[in-house]
Amino acid sequence: QVQLVESGGGLVQAGDSLRLSCAASGSIFGINAMGWYRQAPGKQRELVAAFTVDGSTTYADFVKARFTISRDNAKNTWYLQMNSLKPEDTAVYYCNAGIWRTFYTSRENYWGQGTQVTVSS
Repeated sequence: QVQLVESGGGLVQAGDSLRLSCAASGSIFGINAMGWYRQAPGKQRELVAAFTVDGSTTYADFVKARFTISRDNAKNTWYLQMNSLKPEDTAVYYCNAGIWRTFYTSRENYWGQGTQVTVSS
């Protein structure tokens, strides 16, 4: 059983910062392509930031220079530092990763349960 658990969301004012965390736990043989997505009411889920399979990072244009993704491989945990938050950043933020549960199993895509980020103007 594999779980991704997010934390760090909340209600902040425009210009404030938040740091989201995602911890993967359970039977994990390997993990890659960790990332963050978000979904605002009435909109589709969209990529915010992620590590690519070769370890580099990719960001959505709307968060470049404001958000930073980082990770702690030893803890199977990754983070999203969000600075200069705007009301339009309000959404449920989900973490995502590709995980191999054992040497013999295929890579599977996992999602966290989501954490609400609300930015007031």
